[in-house]
Amino acid sequence: EDPSLERHFKGHRDAVTSVDFSRAKKQLVSGSMDSCLMIWSMKPQMRAYRFLGHKDAVLCVQFSPSGHLVASGSRDKTVRLWIPSVKGDSTVFKAHTGTVRSVHFSSDGQSLVTASDDKTIKVWTVHRQKFLFSLSQHINWVRCARFSPDGRLIVSSSDDKTVKLWDKTSRECIHSFCEHGGFVNHVDFHPSGNCIAAGSTDSTVKLWDVRMNRLLQHYQGNSVVNSLSFHPSGNYLVTASSDSTLKILDLLEGRLLYTLHGHQGPATCVAFSRDGDLFASGGSDEQVMVWKTNFDADYGEVVKPQKYNSSVEGTHGTGVEMDGGIHHKKTKTQDSIRTHEQQEEETSLANTLEHIMGQLDVLTQTVSILEQRLTLTEDKLKECLETQQKIVQNKTN
Repeated sequence: EDPSLERHFKGHRDAVTSVDFSRAKKQLVSGSMDSCLMIWSMKPQMRAYRFLGHKDAVLCVQFSPSGHLVASGSRDKTVRLWIPSVKGDSTVFKAHTGTVRSVHFSSDGQSLVTASDDKTIKVWTVHRQKFLFSLSQHINWVRCARFSPDGRLIVSSSDDKTVKLWDKTSRECIHSFCEHGGFVNHVDFHPSGNCIAAGSTDSTVKLWDVRMNRLLQHYQGNSVVNSLSFHPSGNYLVTASSDSTLKILDLLEGRLLYTLHGHQGPATCVAFSRDGDLFASGGSDEQVMVWKTNFDADYGEVVKPQKYNSSVEGTHGTGVEMDGGIHHKKTKTQDSIRTHEQQEEETSLANTLEHIMGQLDVLTQTVSILEQRLTLTEDKLKECLETQQKIVQNKTN
């Protein structure tokens, strides 16, 4: 069954720039050139929340892994962390000296990486919103930066036409991929962490193995690629292009699977849900669309890719041997089948930990908001005291 359009949301007053699902698919966040974030409920008839705070276009949004925070970056050079509730409280920190084009949480939710027109990538702690370090070898705007699934690497893409791979611990660039002929708009890690995909204004999508630093697949399109997202199985990639289409690539077979038409004008952003059942897209037509994936349900879980070898042919017509960058569908063995009780225990523990992390997110955010308000109150008190002192001095004189 082909992917199908499930819902579309209207509420933005300018082009949609970024979309992301919460972990449980209860909410969808979108950012827009209208300087707003919108939080859409996936439940029918539930109202959306419009978050105001940024003073210029919002170019990137993302839910934290727990779903209890949303990060946003803006042309106003700031990053904000929001609690996605009715109040929409947020804290702001001055992040860069240029437009912030990308925000991304690490998989443990403890770190945030941001990318900017100031040509730098910056890493921050989430709970204290404290700046840690900068990565600065790009020589033009940095469009996108992402943590690897294990948090040890960072990948970035830039208008200098390169994709750079960084070691988070040593803070050094360990490789530059220079095969693109245009600005590199978007980059992301495969769920295995062993390869990356990037989309460019040269109308191509390229996949590289980050262990061997070699090109694995190359897809030539007809229009600028603005955004891309891996399916959690690692077997599919969806792209959003300026020709208004979304394209789904089958990475196992190395071919274009679907071309989807929905947006009127450029499709600017796209993202799969955490379980891969849905994907969302945004466009210059101010619309957010939610699509049902309808893939064969037998794609299985993400498995350890080094166990498999596959030969994949890219659309450029030359076969490339893939050393585990993309993997086969999961085959069940006796060793991999766990008891129902074990699965229930693990799920219960994971849910408990998730709840604790979520509560910690909210508490930390609340403390941060209170600290900001306290600082403002102190400043006002100081002003009042200074004014009173001046009045007393004037009367004495």
